[in-house]
Amino acid sequence: MYSNLDVATLLRHGHAMVESIGPFDVNRVVHGNCVDVMERLPAGCVDMVFADPPYNLQLKGELLRPDHSRVDAVDEAWDHFADFAAYDAFTRRWLAAVRRVLKPDGTLWVIGTYHNIFRVGTILQDLGYWVLNDIVWRKTNPMPNFRGRRFTNAHETLIWCSRDRKSRPRFNYHAMKSLNDDVQMRSDWLIPVCGGAERLKSQGQRSHPTQKPEALLHRVILSSSRPNELILDPFFGTGTTGVVARRLGRRFLGIEFEKHYVELAEERLSKENGAADVSLVDSVERRDEIRVAFGTLVERGLVPIGTILCDQKERYMAKVAADGSITSADYRGSIHQVGARVQNADACNGWQFWFIKDPENKIPKTSIDVFRQRARADLQ
Repeated sequence: MYSNLDVATLLRHGHAMVESIGPFDVNRVVHGNCVDVMERLPAGCVDMVFADPPYNLQLKGELLRPDHSRVDAVDEAWDHFADFAAYDAFTRRWLAAVRRVLKPDGTLWVIGTYHNIFRVGTILQDLGYWVLNDIVWRKTNPMPNFRGRRFTNAHETLIWCSRDRKSRPRFNYHAMKSLNDDVQMRSDWLIPVCGGAERLKSQGQRSHPTQKPEALLHRVILSSSRPNELILDPFFGTGTTGVVARRLGRRFLGIEFEKHYVELAEERLSKENGAADVSLVDSVERRDEIRVAFGTLVERGLVPIGTILCDQKERYMAKVAADGSITSADYRGSIHQVGARVQNADACNGWQFWFIKDPENKIPKTSIDVFRQRARADLQ
């Protein structure tokens, strides 16, 4: 992250202070100016970006508690900008660099507070990004408003967007639903701020003023990427994005301007072994699965001609025909059509409705979806 002097100097001198990096040199932290590093990466090489840029808090003087003790706020040089115009120029430059390295269907997450997120959002749209969602991160334990002159600032905003309007961004809907006790994930996330053993400290003080909780990055990365995809964080800080990416079996590239943070991130990453079983960190969405028709099960002999199908409570029966249709006492058609007709319903998911019945009742009924999964596995 950058102070006024750093921004001005780097804009003039281009590739000053950029560590050497190759196009496939990933799973590491690069020390340097994020724009200059990204300009040396191949176009369209990144699957997802998470960015936590400077907030431009515009603090004037120290922030004190009622007992006059000092609040450990964001007052580092990298968060100081001369004015809004300087901050906007900085924002436009790094967002343009991100857009170049994103794949056509890649996505960007940006997090910020009321100080900067609206300016960032405007520039995002000006550059051609397409906003997909804004997420409100509600903090369960926010810092109180010590002066009592405003509402307690208890949230931050994340903007999730695709590279452009024509992109087909990945969204692991079912993973998010599963993560949320099988209820559709909403756009307000209740997550504590980083604390406890997770919070990095040095001599009793926080090592980084805006360290993000790993739970937040877990949700972000799991929602919009798959194992082995490349996650870029241009403001890497102490490495939360890299730690969670490694844990979830993703590749990562972190860029950080402050050498002290680079060292902290590298030490933290050295303690994270990564995913032992990739299958446990993958989220295969239904749209990604190979389509298998019921007729495929018939022609492959997984469900023989003449097999008796029934519903869970054995109220309705049907037989399997050679062409993949099924026949009940009154109807013939697909597993979905006949399932709907026998129930006098508008629609029916035949894969969930029909079971294979053993005529001699020696084995329990088996869902036909079990056989679909077997066929799908064979076709992988």
